[in-house]
Amino acid sequence: MAAADDAFADAAFRDRAVYLPDADALVLSDLHVGRDAVANVELPLGERADLTGRLGALLDAFSPGEVVFAGDVLQAFDHVPDGVEETLAALHRQVTDAGADLVVVRGNHDSQLGTLVDHRDEHRLADDTLVCHGHERPAGTAPRYVVGHDHPAIEIEGKRRPCYLWGRDAYGGGDVLVLPAFTRFARGVVVNRMSGRDFATPLVTRSDDLRPVVRDEDGDETFRFPPLGEFRELL
Repeated sequence: MAAADDAFADAAFRDRAVYLPDADALVLSDLHVGRDAVANVELPLGERADLTGRLGALLDAFSPGEVVFAGDVLQAFDHVPDGVEETLAALHRQVTDAGADLVVVRGNHDSQLGTLVDHRDEHRLADDTLVCHGHERPAGTAPRYVVGHDHPAIEIEGKRRPCYLWGRDAYGGGDVLVLPAFTRFARGVVVNRMSGRDFATPLVTRSDDLRPVVRDEDGDETFRFPPLGEFRELL
C-alpha cells in the first residue's frame, strides 16, 4: 500500500499491538484477563506471566507516553475470577513504572470492569485517533479509528496467523484499524472468506477493501498485503 494513502503508514506493529508515534501511544485490545481462571483445563495456562512479559517487552521497545487497553480487558461477564484483580494490578504497575499513563476502554465483556479500574467508553489520542472497542458505534467522529472485538486472523499456506486489518475510509470517512486479540489464548476468527456482514463490529461494512497486516515476530518483519478482495484469490 502506498504510504501517502495510509493513515497508519508510520504505525509500528508488534506482538498483536500497535504503536502510533504521532500520538506516542501503544494500543492493545482483547486481553480477556481471567480466561485462564475460567478455562476448562487442569493446569493453569500461565496467563499473567504471558501478559506481563509481553507488555513489558512492548514498553521497553517503544517507551510510550500512553498505553490504551481497547476493551474486553476481562473475560468473564458476570464475575471477577480469582487472580484477575492481581493481574490487572501487575499490568497497571508495569505501565506506571515505565513512565506511561494507562487508559482503559470498556468492551462488551467488561460489565465488571468498574469494580477494578476506572474506564471510559472511548478515548481520543493526541493525533486525533479515536480508540474504542468496536462492539458499538462510537459517540465521537475521527479521521481514524482503532478497534478490537473481532479477533481477526488469516490463514496463509494452511497456517493461521493473527492479523491486523486496515480499511481506508471504512467508517464515516475515517480509516479503521482492527487489532488482533492480545491474548494468545484466543484462536482468532479467520477473515479469508468473510464478508462485511460477517464482522461483529459496526465499523466494518465491507471486507474486500480491508488490507491484512501480518507480523512475523520470529523474522522481525511486518507484511502488508493487498486488500482482501484481491488477496483472497491467492490464499
